[in-house]
Amino acid sequence: MSTRSGADRAHLTAFTRSAEALARGADLDATLSAILGAATEAVGATRGVVAVQDPDRPTLELAAAIGMDDDAMALAKRAVADPAHPAVVTARTRTATFGRPAGGDSTAVHADLPLVVSRGGVERPVGVATFVWAAPRTFDRGERELLTALADLIAVAVDRGQLAAMVAERSEWFERMAHTDPLTGLANHRTFARILELELARAGRQGGEVSVAIFDVDDFTRTNELAGHAAGDDILRAIASVLAESVRLVDTVARYGGDEFVLVAPGAAGAMVARRVLEALAALSPVGDRRVSACAGVARFPADATTGDDLLAAAEAALGRARESGHGRLVEAGVRSGS
Repeated sequence: MSTRSGADRAHLTAFTRSAEALARGADLDATLSAILGAATEAVGATRGVVAVQDPDRPTLELAAAIGMDDDAMALAKRAVADPAHPAVVTARTRTATFGRPAGGDSTAVHADLPLVVSRGGVERPVGVATFVWAAPRTFDRGERELLTALADLIAVAVDRGQLAAMVAERSEWFERMAHTDPLTGLANHRTFARILELELARAGRQGGEVSVAIFDVDDFTRTNELAGHAAGDDILRAIASVLAESVRLVDTVARYGGDEFVLVAPGAAGAMVARRVLEALAALSPVGDRRVSACAGVARFPADATTGDDLLAAAEAALGRARESGHGRLVEAGVRSGS
């Protein structure tokens, strides 16, 4: 078999392995490592490096490497963070270089291949792939074409990995937004309703109790009128923070709507937790020159109601009596006097 046919076979093997890694790689790291390994073996390189452009950072970051010890990795990380480094320039200008000398006393040479993808007809650089040989050499047409093609596969792998990460982040964000109140960061009404349903079902099976407390901010409408909606939002966030810090790990707090918050407390300690919240609110510093306080109504399952709707109605009725008693008051369903 001639030298040329042997090289062609090696190149075909490298491309086949790389395509397989791209199609079936478990993750981006594994895919990049497989393509780098196939490329360096096919062209006799001693090292291979991939640096990618993170959309959220101004500099390149090392994503994969082969044939490098810890010292070499440290040097490579510093190199790709330098905007003037030749490999970084290659990524920026999208112009490949073959045979770049290492400089100094080293006889090593480099090939730098830009990683470029196209979205919507617009080319976008995503990084650079660099291969290193220990001694000077020339690059024939076949080697240049192979390295360029493999760099394209690497670019596709990087782009696909970034797209997957973006989709995952957006999915996580939408999932969080579906269950979270955007102003306060607490659970929203939908999440509260589901948790209340689950806690009532569990208490019913186990013969336990569940308390629901509804909190209403005192004079909130007046605060918005006098201090503005921004101050009102600050108060809501301050109350949410107190709620989150005052409840137990087994409790759930949510924004119920407007200036109302709700607590679902498994067991018989709901009133105690609600009082602790009101005490913590009373200790808050004024927000926008307005004192922060709230009233609370508490109802218990099964003593006050046996369904979620009825339990909420009982807590709302208790809250109404608490508001009639003054600021910072708490009333339990079935108890006529505020505290």
